[in-house]
Amino acid sequence: MSEFSSQEKSGLYKAIYTRRDVRSHFNSKPIPDETLARILNAAHHAPSVGFSQPWNFVLIRENTTKQKVKESFEAEKSRSSSDVDDQKKEKYLSLKLEGILESDVNLCITYDPTRFGPFVIGRSSIPETGIYSVCCAVQNLWLAARSEGIGVGWVSILSNETLRQALNLPEHIVPVAYLCLGHVEEFAEKPDLETAKWLPRLELKDVVYFEKWGQTSSDLWNKINELIRTNLDYVFMK
Repeated sequence: MSEFSSQEKSGLYKAIYTRRDVRSHFNSKPIPDETLARILNAAHHAPSVGFSQPWNFVLIRENTTKQKVKESFEAEKSRSSSDVDDQKKEKYLSLKLEGILESDVNLCITYDPTRFGPFVIGRSSIPETGIYSVCCAVQNLWLAARSEGIGVGWVSILSNETLRQALNLPEHIVPVAYLCLGHVEEFAEKPDLETAKWLPRLELKDVVYFEKWGQTSSDLWNKINELIRTNLDYVFMK
């Protein structure tokens, strides 16, 4: 296969750096079927442990199903607020954390641990790699959607049991991601939770170690250490 051109690389990095977890900017414009098919196909081409491709995509547009999931979100958000420090509880409850009813399409991405039988190359030592594979599909979908101008929001404040019942999921199927997809009025300049000052963005230098945990410098890595500490941000490639 040919190398990526500068323009193609720029597009990839733009999708990565401008991807957002969308909750509050959805509009009612439907996603064209051709666009949705491309996005799903991108997700389906994610890497997977042992080439197991353990995902399924459950597409949802019916309001009755969306409403059940919305009710689960509200119940779980209220329940989880008891775990929040009193100083931040009011702020937590005021945050817009989903777009279940506002988005055109809801999508549940699941994990099937039985696909291709009990033995999957690479999964025997670390069983969680099956779930990790599904997460790779989610990221592929998210970046493809961003390139198509489609917003995606991951709703994780949910009861998996509610999802099982609402979507008729078999017992062995694990719901991994419940996503809201739709056209948006805008993609925010920064992630919502960063803008709301819920948590700060960490600098790259604060999350990189060299050779061993906790080691922040090494003669073998002087140049990359210098680059990391400049905290380079995304720039369009010429």
